[in-house]
Amino acid sequence: MSQIPYISATDVEGKLSWSAMADAILAGHNGARAEISDQLLQRGEDILLSRVAWIDGLGAGVKTVSVFPLNPAQGLPSVQGAMLLFDDQSGAVVAVIDSALVTKWKTVADSLLGARLLARPDSARLLVLGAGEVARGLVQAYPVIFPQIEIEIWNRSPEKAEALAASHPNMRAVRDLEAAVRRADIISAATMAKAPLIKGEWLRAGQHVDLIGAFTPEMREADDEALQRSRIFVDSRATTLEHIGELILPLASGAIVRADILGDLYDLAAGVDGRLGADDITLFKNGGGAHLDLMVGQVILDAYHTE
Repeated sequence: MSQIPYISATDVEGKLSWSAMADAILAGHNGARAEISDQLLQRGEDILLSRVAWIDGLGAGVKTVSVFPLNPAQGLPSVQGAMLLFDDQSGAVVAVIDSALVTKWKTVADSLLGARLLARPDSARLLVLGAGEVARGLVQAYPVIFPQIEIEIWNRSPEKAEALAASHPNMRAVRDLEAAVRRADIISAATMAKAPLIKGEWLRAGQHVDLIGAFTPEMREADDEALQRSRIFVDSRATTLEHIGELILPLASGAIVRADILGDLYDLAAGVDGRLGADDITLFKNGGGAHLDLMVGQVILDAYHTE
């Protein structure tokens, strides 16, 4: 019996690309619809999140991560976990993949695909909110699709934004969030915010808003007005509308209704209209469902077996 591989970032270094990963996610949404399920457990601020998906013809996957916000003070990562991949025909475990590797490529490629489908092709300025690992991926990935893009980065702790900006060309840290939002063409938020950071009154015609950070029922990165002014899309209706505060809260208050959610990636892949014109404000909620982990995990497994 062959040994089941444990795949980490070093095992596939140089074998993955942002554009190819976005292509794989789009292709996955042209196939069989995924069966998915999530479970979220909390102990105070600590979180245990499990996400399960099965796509007929592709396989099944389970990714479980712990999120312990106080870990960095002890020199430990705040997010830890692993993903199991199962063969579609036999149900055998075919790989264990470091969750950070899956999450990095899934999260960023998900947003990159959303921007490719919804943002103006001539977008010239990206604003990234946050300075963690997701932000690092965003500043690497967006120039692949928008080679002309200039990048600004904002973070609650300015020194972290400045350190990240110093490590990348064509990028600068900013401290005035409102001004940065107003001049950006694409706003990509990857924070741990529980209260909205992006205000709808700051938005202007033609922008694309990419919301990544909120993943619990209490978390939000954009206010009601931002949603009301936008054409709203999500990566998956099944993992966002009833799971994430970004949509739960405004739906519950009546600020928006379900009909305001115009589509998800399955709909966009099938040809549903996204951006109708240059002046539209588009908004994409990246919820990162288990089916996306599975699509990305299979690409990582294929890359692992490639010489």
